[in-house]
Amino acid sequence: MPTYSYVCSACGHRFESIQSIHHDALTTCPECEGGVRRVISAAGVTFKGSGFYRTDSRSATTASTPSTPKVKTEPKPATSAAADPA
Repeated sequence: MPTYSYVCSACGHRFESIQSIHHDALTTCPECEGGVRRVISAAGVTFKGSGFYRTDSRSATTASTPSTPKVKTEPKPATSAAADPA
């Protein structure tokens, strides 16, 4: 279950509460019975496994060269001066 942080608007008391996501937020401070608000903080995220880095799951040539489309060009047919009637 998630742990939520709260701060009292009246006395400034900070506390945490382990609650289900389906429960309503707390409204009263356990110290002074004043109003509280939920404190939003950064969540700790842990990435496990491969595939999270730029160089993972790539070959050495793909990782080091920029991604540019390859265009195939065909050579123009040679024109001879003898075939041109003048």
